[in-house]
Amino acid sequence: MGNVFVLDHPLIQHKLTYIRKTDTGTKEFRELVDEVSGLMAFEITRDLPLQETTIETPVTTTKAKVLSGKKIGLVPILRAGLGMVDGVLRHIPAARVGHVGLYRDPETLTPVEYYIKLPSDINERELIVIDPMLATGGSATDAIASLKKRGATNIKLMCLIAAPEGVELIKKEHPDVDIYLAALDEKLNEKGYIVPGLGDAGDRLFGTK
Repeated sequence: MGNVFVLDHPLIQHKLTYIRKTDTGTKEFRELVDEVSGLMAFEITRDLPLQETTIETPVTTTKAKVLSGKKIGLVPILRAGLGMVDGVLRHIPAARVGHVGLYRDPETLTPVEYYIKLPSDINERELIVIDPMLATGGSATDAIASLKKRGATNIKLMCLIAAPEGVELIKKEHPDVDIYLAALDEKLNEKGYIVPGLGDAGDRLFGTK
């Protein structure tokens, strides 16, 4: 069963406060999201396996730890997920990056993939699906389903902020997926925005309306 982790590190919580604020401009918003994403990367990679190697220091020969070569893949959900990728890549530069773009057909309400490009070996990678906001959970649920359809078996979901409704949908549809959040907020409002939330993450990242 997938778990929900709310990352309460003081630096994450401090920066998240400024991300939420209405008067935080596009440049600062983008920089803060990048910084928080990097801090979250420490927690989301906490269980990566290590192996022992022998190295030479300037003083002696010693045994030391290195990552055991577990392959990582980052999959931002377009477009807002792009704002979180660089912060994670700074700490895991060898990770491969795929992209998923989805929308819901307004007539049928079924998900439509308008873009998907993934590493060829996703079945061998631990995938981190990235989206700043987990509101209704529809986009993330559909993106994870797309990855599973293509052979992915090891998936985590990374979001800045979630509503309980989105978390419950992921737990119901993808009980094997761990969810990592900077904050679990109160609810969705009648327009589908997370409350208290931070508004539209894509618009605030890219300066659009």
